[in-house]
Amino acid sequence: MSRFAERRPLVAIPARFAASTSALRYAAEVNARALIEAVWRAGGEPVTLHPHAPGGRADPAEVGARLARFDGVLLPGGGDIAPVRYAAEPHAGVYDIDAEQDGFDLEVTYRALELGLPLLAVCRGLQVVNVALGGTLDQDMGGAAGSHRHYVHRVAVRPGTLLARAAGATKVTASCYHHQRVDRLGAGLTVTARAADDTVEGLELPAHRSWFVAVQWHPEDTARGDAAQRGVFATFVRAAARVTEV
Repeated sequence: MSRFAERRPLVAIPARFAASTSALRYAAEVNARALIEAVWRAGGEPVTLHPHAPGGRADPAEVGARLARFDGVLLPGGGDIAPVRYAAEPHAGVYDIDAEQDGFDLEVTYRALELGLPLLAVCRGLQVVNVALGGTLDQDMGGAAGSHRHYVHRVAVRPGTLLARAAGATKVTASCYHHQRVDRLGAGLTVTARAADDTVEGLELPAHRSWFVAVQWHPEDTARGDAAQRGVFATFVRAAARVTEV
């Protein structure tokens, strides 16, 4: 029996704060079931992390120590990042800002890159990485008419990229829910996928010493029935499994 079969790679996924849930009496910390199940089906052990960043500032040493026990990190979707994080005034359409969530997600990004952990970033996660590396966001894509909310569309993937190899395709059908997108690219990032309206849909970081893919869409939405989306999770978990074996 392989070590991969003996122990599932541990995948850290920062929780999202929720004001309420139907099954609990109080505010909650959650992750989307579809995302958790996609990691599990790929062979990973998804572990939800409590976001701890008092006053919006996480302790680098603490976050680094917490991540050191994991084999991979997944930055999930969620609300908007505070525009102050990229030195911008807020647009009226910005919503669900949480300073502690932002501070924790950004620090997780820094430490995951420092530790050389495999990293998959989804939707907000892609935007977090871009901001962490000095990039900016287009805060509103044009209201309901221009946003990619409840939007399923074709995305062109650059051949030869990690994303293309993981998906096994250079054209994928992406399930999106976002009203913001990359504006100025963060340092060291390269664009690996775009929508027909030129929205950045995929990023990679060639200098990262491990596997790193960021997608603006939600691959978990359709992973059960779409081989390209399953491939993204499977490749990520395999990269985490190699860390386990070291």
